[in-house]
Amino acid sequence: MSDKPNVILINCDDLGYGDLGCYGSKVNKTPVLDKMAADGVRFTDFYMASPVCSPSRGAMMTGCYPPRISFGSFEGRGVLYPGQAVGLNPKEETIAKLLKKADYKTKLIGKWHCGDQKEFLPTRHGFDSYYGLPYSNDMGRQHEDDIYPPLPLLRDEEVIQEQPDQSSLTERYVEEAVRFIRDNKDGPFFLYFAHMYVHLPLYVPDWFLRETKNGPYGAAVECIDWVADVMLHELKMLGLDEKTLVVFTSDNGSRARGEGGSNEPLRGTKGTTWEGGQRVPCIMRWPAKIPAGKVCKELVTAMDFYPTFASLADVRLPEDKIIDGKDILPLMLNRTGEKSPHEAFFYYMKNDIEAVRNGKWKLHIRKNRNEVKELYNLEADIGESNNVYYEFPEVVKDLTAKIGLCREDIGDEAIGMEGKNIRPIGRIANPDTLTHFDLEHPYIIAMYDIKDRG
Repeated sequence: MSDKPNVILINCDDLGYGDLGCYGSKVNKTPVLDKMAADGVRFTDFYMASPVCSPSRGAMMTGCYPPRISFGSFEGRGVLYPGQAVGLNPKEETIAKLLKKADYKTKLIGKWHCGDQKEFLPTRHGFDSYYGLPYSNDMGRQHEDDIYPPLPLLRDEEVIQEQPDQSSLTERYVEEAVRFIRDNKDGPFFLYFAHMYVHLPLYVPDWFLRETKNGPYGAAVECIDWVADVMLHELKMLGLDEKTLVVFTSDNGSRARGEGGSNEPLRGTKGTTWEGGQRVPCIMRWPAKIPAGKVCKELVTAMDFYPTFASLADVRLPEDKIIDGKDILPLMLNRTGEKSPHEAFFYYMKNDIEAVRNGKWKLHIRKNRNEVKELYNLEADIGESNNVYYEFPEVVKDLTAKIGLCREDIGDEAIGMEGKNIRPIGRIANPDTLTHFDLEHPYIIAMYDIKDRG
């Protein structure tokens, strides 16, 4: 049996900062995740590298800001769509590829969204196997429109079903996860479980809909909690509890536009560089190493998973690539006096720098290509409501200088500046969608009846 820890990374879709009980929700029941936080460490200042999914996920997999890997935009679009010619470059060394060097078995279940052409699929990026949707669950045939081809469910690189019943998908994902954990109980293994929830449209099993007090959104959140329960129960049953690091987070903030989601007490939503767009829940549990009941208020990011998991597996980081993430193992383990390893964190919208944070200070310079001058003390004003730009000129000067260095490094398209240290996106000739609508095909659901798109 391996002495290296197993790693389970649970990544939700559009789950907001205020959607869990342990982060303040009064409407969603999340007892398992609340207990997971009580048994481990809960991060209050954890950031995704983008407020939308494809850049966020590419950054997490590579430990790099999206523009560094040319993942800020995709032929002008904010995320990847079915059949695009671009995706995560096969030359990038993902977390999965790193862990393969340490003999980890690797699997991705759920949403990928880093490219749907074969050259970009998870199986080409270090995952031994894949089961899930290659992009968002709203990118199928829906509500009497035909802007997308049928939604594909993949096993490895093969489409095994088109237009699956979304209300049953999460249970199918869980079954797949349990099988993987049991098959690899002698370890080490890396399981990346990428939820469909709470991205629109929300198709949730009836049981959760009947029990929730917060409509379909709350039902989806409570289904997420159930999945965590199954995972943790399975680890205990197999005697793997002490040998497994479980990480729970979300790819960006909630849409929070009357659908039931919450980013409170943060300002902004998914798709913005206000805190509500990128600051998300993050819980880590590892009974053998992480002290129970800890809260970490230091700035950390999803890009930090890359070097941290490499450290746990005793794998060297690639020497031919710049990595933006930092090893946060000391913070995870609650070592006394440890501070954030980040001098600054940069908020990108596509390839534009819109804001920077250093310590308690956050400077906004742009919103949707419009220049702004806003400075907030996030310790005193987490909701970014009191602009103190003109009261602290030295802070503004220091943060502006940091933006200048970032522009030189990875660019700022809004001012026409290309970074010196960026790597190319993956690109192929003659792309095609994974599916094509066929009138003769026996779809279980030929057209999804909820019109919502996320």
